[in-house]
Amino acid sequence: QVQLVESGGGLVQPGESLTLSCVVSGINFRWHTMNWYRQAPGKQREYVATIGSSSTINYSDSVKGRFTVSRDNDKNTASLHMNNLTPEDTAVYYCNTGGDLGSWGRGTQVTVSS
Repeated sequence: QVQLVESGGGLVQPGESLTLSCVVSGINFRWHTMNWYRQAPGKQREYVATIGSSSTINYSDSVKGRFTVSRDNDKNTASLHMNNLTPEDTAVYYCNTGGDLGSWGRGTQVTVSS
């Protein structure tokens, strides 16, 4: 059974940084594309970033230049390093593999507030 567990969320001030992690089990991690999404209160889920099995990377325009996605295949972990956070980045962040019908973690809350 596939499990994804996010961690690293928290409360930070505008301009600060945060790194999220997603530990994956139940699949051969190195062969799977990993995605990050977020959902702010009252809003639809929003795509954030992708890192492919060959480390091909893509970002949404809203985070490009501020967020960096990475993966450690030896640790079955995907990470999202977030710089220069703004209140608009406040959301629950989810990692995913397999798209909408794939596997999801439970999310980790990121709150950016002064």
